[in-house]
Amino acid sequence: MKNYSKKITLVYFFILLLLALVGHTILFSFTQTLPENTTLYFYIKDFIFIAISTIILIILLRLKDNKNISVFEKLKVTNKEISESNERYDIVAKATSDTIWDWKIEDDSFKWNKGIQGVFGYKKEDVGKTSKWWFDRIHPEDSLKMSVKLYSFLEQKTEKWQDEYRFQCADGSYKYVLDRGFLMKDKEGKPIRMIGAIQDITKQKSEEQRLRLLETVITHSKDAVMITDIDTSENVIPNIIFVNSAFTEMTGYKAKDVIGKSPILFFKEKSDILELDKLKTAIQDYKECFIETISYKKNGDEFWINFSMIPVTNKDGEHSHWISIQRDVTEEKMKQREREQLIKELTQNNKDLKQFSYITSHNLRAPLSNLTGLLNLVEEMTIEDKELKEIINGFSKSTHLLNETINDLVKVVIIKDNPSIQKEKVLIKEIFENVFNQLSFLISLNKPILKIDLEEVTILNINKSYLESIFLNLLTNSMKYKDTTRQLRVNISSRVVDDNLILTFKDNGIGIDLVRNKDKIFGLYQRFHNHPDSKGLGLYLVKSQVEAMGGTISVVSSVGKGTTFTLTFKNN
Repeated sequence: MKNYSKKITLVYFFILLLLALVGHTILFSFTQTLPENTTLYFYIKDFIFIAISTIILIILLRLKDNKNISVFEKLKVTNKEISESNERYDIVAKATSDTIWDWKIEDDSFKWNKGIQGVFGYKKEDVGKTSKWWFDRIHPEDSLKMSVKLYSFLEQKTEKWQDEYRFQCADGSYKYVLDRGFLMKDKEGKPIRMIGAIQDITKQKSEEQRLRLLETVITHSKDAVMITDIDTSENVIPNIIFVNSAFTEMTGYKAKDVIGKSPILFFKEKSDILELDKLKTAIQDYKECFIETISYKKNGDEFWINFSMIPVTNKDGEHSHWISIQRDVTEEKMKQREREQLIKELTQNNKDLKQFSYITSHNLRAPLSNLTGLLNLVEEMTIEDKELKEIINGFSKSTHLLNETINDLVKVVIIKDNPSIQKEKVLIKEIFENVFNQLSFLISLNKPILKIDLEEVTILNINKSYLESIFLNLLTNSMKYKDTTRQLRVNISSRVVDDNLILTFKDNGIGIDLVRNKDKIFGLYQRFHNHPDSKGLGLYLVKSQVEAMGGTISVVSSVGKGTTFTLTFKNN
């Protein structure tokens, strides 16, 4: 700056000197009669003038230089501050995840930082430069509300504004945002510029909704909910900080009665000490725990409680609270006791019945056999007295019937008292061939039309003798209860469905009235027809044998149309 002033001064000096010489030369060319002293006077006078004016110029230039230097220094400071401010802005813009925007209101120009790309996925060329682009991407349900609040804020001319709304991303989805702005005004208070920052609060909103939902669930839950802290310095079970209304309804304690106190107050003399020790140990180890014990209501009433304590951690993985879910299970406990007592009684009754069955089927057989033998001897004797002979014949028939009944009971007891029956692989066709051979005489006598459709299937885990007995009983029943007005038809088929083997026995016999007898069809000694050979034992044995092998049996029948039995076995 100083060198520049010196140059100006030298140029100014030499220009004036040159002008003075040229002027004197021209002047003296027209006035040659002037004396030499006068010419020298003019030179000296002009030189003094030039020197004085040059000095004045130097002073003025130095003053100007000093002023310029001061202004320059101020500009350097200002530029430095602006540079530092811009640098801070860039650092903040990079450090924050907020989207920063700058809105010049008068010319409606909008500028966005790179957050609009990183947070919302917009490309640089897709970002608009007016407020319209901003408003167009606000969710339609939020746009009107947000616009009214924003323009109301501009009219009030306050400095700070904030609002929550949903802003559209480049992919069409929406994010919840918190938008905060600062308003700048001119001297007259007119809004001229607004700078703001948009923060993505989608996760916070989701968390708020989740917490609100959990609060609703806890508040309206029928189970009692209790939350405690984790401080066990005073009590082994931490103090309560929250209970819901269901807790009050269950125990009679209001929130103000228990908050700040340990749940240990609910357990007294009849509470299970082992269960409480289990709970205390779990709390010390920060492990979830489930116990059942007797608890006490505010009025002193006892009740059974299902009590759980579950540890809760914060976002850093540190234990922060315990949540306890409690349920009054008094009624379930009473039912369980009744059930246990009933099972105990049924078990004892079953033992008694087994003992009775054993006595009936075994202890009576010896004297019954002796009695049968004596009757056989009596039958060989000649008895003249007709009345005595009739009495002995009646006694003999009754004895034979009793013997058959005892034999039937023995069969039933063998099936019912033998859970581990021998099981093997059997081929259905082989079983049927054995049955067919055993009933060959009966088949030739009744001459049924047999339709046999048995697949080449091997049943696993089946008792061969039981299966033969089932076939014998069902096929015999078909011929025993045939309709004499038409030829008997019997269809026997098998099919595999998934892992099940299904056997079907279908006939066109006289049928059974299931409306009247549905619940008795497989009962012991249940007879549905007046057939002389009917004892009411066959179907009972069939069902017992099927169930002993893990199968099921069902019947469909109509009077005068016939009967269909369906047997299902697990083929594994």
